[in-house]
Amino acid sequence: MASDLDRTLIYSAAALGLEMPDAEAPRLLCVETYEGKPLSYLTETAAGLLAELVRTSVFVPTTTRTVEQYRRIRLPGPAPRFAICANGGQLLVNGEPDADWHQRVRAALDDGCAPLEEVRAHLGATADPAWLLKERVAEELFVYLVVRRELLPEGYVKELTQWADPRGWTVSLQGRKIYAVPKPLTKSAAVAEIKSRTGADEVLAAGDSLLDTDLLLAADRAWRPGHGELADIGWSAPQLTVVEEKGVAAGEVIVRALGTRSSVTWARARSQIIRAVSRGRD
Repeated sequence: MASDLDRTLIYSAAALGLEMPDAEAPRLLCVETYEGKPLSYLTETAAGLLAELVRTSVFVPTTTRTVEQYRRIRLPGPAPRFAICANGGQLLVNGEPDADWHQRVRAALDDGCAPLEEVRAHLGATADPAWLLKERVAEELFVYLVVRRELLPEGYVKELTQWADPRGWTVSLQGRKIYAVPKPLTKSAAVAEIKSRTGADEVLAAGDSLLDTDLLLAADRAWRPGHGELADIGWSAPQLTVVEEKGVAAGEVIVRALGTRSSVTWARARSQIIRAVSRGRD
């Protein structure tokens, strides 16, 4: 099970989407603090379901966050054996980066994409200080801008996308962040590596942004919430289930769906084992 984190499973206060009366709002569990303040949440119900998933399946947090940013998160249940950070650029095994995987990613980027510094220079030349808050480089792999969304010119992301595409980069707008990411840097490639290492025969996935499309397409079954970049463009695929709920409520529905599918898969595998044992006795 490979799931995006921010705005798929966990939510900042601004992204919770609690539109019901206060007395009916779900109880929340804080799973991340930053500079001594609570930052990210999921519902208590989702937390219980997720803890069970981590115990009974290969659950893989899959995020564009850097390793440092990911380590701030404390998901319920045992620590996952695998995690994917930097949009696939870092594969964590028992909490530590896998050096061999990182070197393979670097080689792929050097072979097929414009250099990071060229992209940074273009962003620096085109971003307006009136709406630009910060520029950040993640793991020396990709770059993102933190912007004042309400002041961002309507055509900026489209123009940036047109410039980046022939240079082997993709662009994504998520909340207040504009990501510029090399095309070979994908979550799905890292998930395929984990699938190979674990021998898994089915991949479930969830995500909400354009940077998640390769992950969702590579999965046997996938889910996306009713909000986010993919919802804004009405993106769909044959194996995709669109969750109608938005905000933190969508995260709870997705965790429940993953758990239900996991139970079905386990029941099928158990039945196959029993039949095989029975045939052996005969």
